[in-house]
Amino acid sequence: MELAIHTEHLTKIYSQRLIAVNDMNLEVPRGSVFGLLGPNGAGKTTTLRLLLGLQRPTAGQAQVFGKSCGPNAVGVRSQIGYLPTNPKLPGNLRPIEYLDLLGKLSRLPGEVRKPRISALLRAVGLLGATDQRIQTFSTGMCTRLGIAASLVADPPLLLWDEPTAGLDPSARRFTLELIREMGKTKTVVVATHILSDIDQICDHLGVMHEGRMIFTGSMQDMKRRLRRHDFTLELEGTAEDVRRLSHEAANLEGIDAHLDTGQALLVRIADGRSRSRALIDVLKLVDESNLSLQAIHSGQNATENAYLQLLQEDEAHGFHR
Repeated sequence: MELAIHTEHLTKIYSQRLIAVNDMNLEVPRGSVFGLLGPNGAGKTTTLRLLLGLQRPTAGQAQVFGKSCGPNAVGVRSQIGYLPTNPKLPGNLRPIEYLDLLGKLSRLPGEVRKPRISALLRAVGLLGATDQRIQTFSTGMCTRLGIAASLVADPPLLLWDEPTAGLDPSARRFTLELIREMGKTKTVVVATHILSDIDQICDHLGVMHEGRMIFTGSMQDMKRRLRRHDFTLELEGTAEDVRRLSHEAANLEGIDAHLDTGQALLVRIADGRSRSRALIDVLKLVDESNLSLQAIHSGQNATENAYLQLLQEDEAHGFHR
């Protein structure tokens, strides 16, 4: 497997007090959309800064496309497009002026730079705002321009830090769709604490907690970590009939059933119990009741459950970490 990013024992300690990144071993496959997931303060932004060479590691090393990262690794930075959280842009410039400046700094010739800037402004939906100064832009517009800025040099690796932070639903949807599109031709690393973003766009992910990488793998690997299978039945009928069904289902072998929200029945299946057979047994009870089945949801919130399980396990390890 060809890697875009590889770190070994990467560590960053601030002022001998704060451990921001703790002995991180990370592999990001080339061509993947990789989600760097974790609560605020988990060390995601510091990790990106170490990859960019904006900060020196206290210990360990990081490589991008096989080359070592660091403050003097100009060749590595030329391979990366970076989008910081809520990018701070020069407010006195207009979008074309700003992107043209970046293109010149990247040593792009005019015949390449000019058409690329036009294409990028169209791609991020800012063609109608080219005459505005950046200081008049909304948060969403600044994020779109920051995305365009990260793409000016056409880098093979994108590091985007909380790209949907502060966006309205329309801008958020646009950004997620753009990440999917970028993932067809580039390696994209998206650092976020928003689980639903990861679930929609990523094929691989790493979970950070208190500076440590506590899980890396595919989305399917993460969901397989759940120790139980479950499904939810949406039912129509009286509350009393739903309660009666819940008690009857809970008495079935290898099944734990209880009421969820409203008229929903959550059914959990023990390890070793056939999932399909358990569902048949429960549906037979529904058929014999006065209830009608409205919908069945399988593995609801699987990603959320797996994520929370990872954090809980890491908390429980304590001194065994």
